[in-house]
Amino acid sequence: MASGNNQPREHQARVVDVRSISHDVYQVELELPDREQVSFYAGQYLSVNLPDADPCYFSIASSPSAEHIELQIQASPKWVSAQKVIDALTSGEDVTVSLPNGKACLASLPEKPLLLVAAGTGFAQMKSLVEYLRENGFSQPVKLFWGVRRHEDMYLRSLAQQWHDDWSALTFVPVVKDDEDNDWEGHHEPLVRAVLASGMDWQNVEVHASGSPTMVYTLMDALLEHGLPEQAFFSDVLEYAPRT
Repeated sequence: MASGNNQPREHQARVVDVRSISHDVYQVELELPDREQVSFYAGQYLSVNLPDADPCYFSIASSPSAEHIELQIQASPKWVSAQKVIDALTSGEDVTVSLPNGKACLASLPEKPLLLVAAGTGFAQMKSLVEYLRENGFSQPVKLFWGVRRHEDMYLRSLAQQWHDDWSALTFVPVVKDDEDNDWEGHHEPLVRAVLASGMDWQNVEVHASGSPTMVYTLMDALLEHGLPEQAFFSDVLEYAPRT
């Protein structure tokens, strides 16, 4: 587990690709001219710094060894700040990014089985973790839960299913909250209940969670109640939205 204490630095990034991969999620590929000098840990995030605007933070979805930086940005006209970022990324101009940020990350392979829990575009952080773990031969069990409101919101489900099929260490569990969506063969339980039903040994697992503060704290409270040691739970929410 990493403390993620590397100081973030600004870089000019060239936009290689921006593509829509769902009704409101864009997959972004950035190239940093000084990529070989830029290091980050799996699970960290960056900010996109636009002129006259507050920084916008997004998980890095690619492995630390990847040539380009991948982001998964949820944006619609009603989300003004995210839409401004997408407009800037599609303008053809370079953008300023700052990285790395975040302490909920991996600097080395964990010694315990892993539970990865994502809600919505929290999947981006989990993608970075999974790619890092696979590249480095992690052999402990990995269980990935991805929760969404509707099955069409699971914008890279085929990729997660491919991990499940191709990598024996990983089990992928899709979770859909919409109980009326009876045409889809997925879990219809709320995400936290599905995780609790997984039957894991809560005394011997490391948990990484990415999603809204409400989801993360609900999950953390439930797992601690079931015996998870507090120091085995990691999420950026604990840093940027601490409970008072």
